[in-house]
Amino acid sequence: MSATIQSWIGSSLIRNFPSTSPGGNRPLRLDVARNERFSFQVGFRHSCASGQPLTEPVRVSVEISPPAFWAIRVRRVGYVPVRHRSHLAAMEETDGFHQLPGFVPDPLFDETEILLPPEETHSFWISVRARGRGAPPGLHELTVVCRVGKRILRSHKVSIRVADLLVGKRKDFRVTQWFYCDALLEYYRLQPFEERFWELLERYLKNLADHGQDTIYVPLLTPSLDGFKRPTQLLHVARRGKSWQFNWEAVKRFVDTARRVGLTHFEWPHLFTQWGCARAIAVYRGHGETEEPLWRREEPALSPVYRRFLGKLLPELHEFLRAEKLLKRSFFHLSDEPRREHLENYRAARAMIREIAPWIKVMDALSDIQFAREGVTDLPVAAVNHIMPFLEEKLACWAYYCCSQRGPYLNRLLDTPLSKIRMNGWLFHRWPLGGFLHWGANYWFMRGSRNLADPYHIQDAGAWPDWPYGDPFIVYPGPHGPVDSIRWEVLGESLQDMALLQTLGIEGDNPLLAPLKNFADFPKSEKWLLDTRRRLLRSAPVKRQSGLRTRRGTKDEPQMATEAHS
Repeated sequence: MSATIQSWIGSSLIRNFPSTSPGGNRPLRLDVARNERFSFQVGFRHSCASGQPLTEPVRVSVEISPPAFWAIRVRRVGYVPVRHRSHLAAMEETDGFHQLPGFVPDPLFDETEILLPPEETHSFWISVRARGRGAPPGLHELTVVCRVGKRILRSHKVSIRVADLLVGKRKDFRVTQWFYCDALLEYYRLQPFEERFWELLERYLKNLADHGQDTIYVPLLTPSLDGFKRPTQLLHVARRGKSWQFNWEAVKRFVDTARRVGLTHFEWPHLFTQWGCARAIAVYRGHGETEEPLWRREEPALSPVYRRFLGKLLPELHEFLRAEKLLKRSFFHLSDEPRREHLENYRAARAMIREIAPWIKVMDALSDIQFAREGVTDLPVAAVNHIMPFLEEKLACWAYYCCSQRGPYLNRLLDTPLSKIRMNGWLFHRWPLGGFLHWGANYWFMRGSRNLADPYHIQDAGAWPDWPYGDPFIVYPGPHGPVDSIRWEVLGESLQDMALLQTLGIEGDNPLLAPLKNFADFPKSEKWLLDTRRRLLRSAPVKRQSGLRTRRGTKDEPQMATEAHS
């Protein structure tokens, strides 16, 4: 024969690159809780005999018939071009080190077949979600039928051991990735805020919630983030004499849309410009349709006109939040990523906000602990390469990472190993953190501009090496809504791991988590993850009646408590 088609079953924590060799015949065995979602991959390789001409592409497909208690989604794994590796990262911290520059698997398309070229590897991503209260406990099997044309190439078996455990909803840990409505408007060529915008917005917000995000950035005013942006001002502003009149209708519709799909907490826009509170943010008449500003672009942060505007806006925001019962579910910002040289400006801006709106508590992404020590930032969001002193001083904080946290640090870049991305939830659970923030859910622009960057061809906003590939977004735009990425699927399952640890009563100081030293020094292998999950699930007590049941740990087994949650 001049060509060979091979198929195999593989983990969701291993990327299949175009040159990846066939995965062999090893069976795949997974351990899950009754209501957990999980995933795996089916790989195909079309190989030609040495010295022979390349053969024609062949059409391959995947079929799975699930039991009634599971819903199956099959998606083709797409490739995107990554032109450079993330620098400052060692070989072992870079997935596909020898394949890059090159094509990296990431977007997931709802397709069950592909025209497989010769001498290439392609794969399908299989997502399994529980229906109702999930699968009955015990051993189950999924049969994956791989076809070449209409001919069955091979049938694979996936063994799944289901523990008698229902994972509860994650508690006391917020997750936000900033969603850019201007990207939605630009990519889909919409005007704010036409009906098509609201339809697409709901699909994207539902996608965020489905992956474990519970907090959303609300563009009450146009976010003062990464350049001078297209107005996305939900608040309608009209001049009335020397004051202003506000219409909150679009703000309420945004909030209602978010709550309808499962988002529960809300971030309100930064009140001053990025990197240090130097200026007032841009605010426009109407919704900003004509981009007519209320003041000049260089308006100082503490100017009388801006102080009067905030004096009108913030009391009305307070009333809106009270009426919508959102005061305890809201987070407020002054300025993104202020540094030590901005501390004086930041103090002054914070003092003004305290006078106008003493009820506001401020949360900002920053790395200098002095902001937290002084209390000018009530809830610091510390970068993971600077966070340990915050935790050692027992300062309440959230965590974030972005372009600067590379090498050994936790991240979710296009060359971050998937097993490392899966450690997000474990590391967040290890310390008493209140949440996680990332700046880029869908930043589909060239850096600091209004020019769209095709996400399927440019994943660094044209800003490498400052912005590594995969930093600006984790979800792709599709013709009718969001297209998931592998990274987003793995991160979502990682947040589910965090809920599992909470359900089992595993505290952060449990010896099981002792190998997690900090956000650079932690287990990063697929084996550690799967072995630890298996150990947890197989040591979980069988629930025989409602209520909390405990099992005392042994030398080799952590002490756990489990409670069934629907």
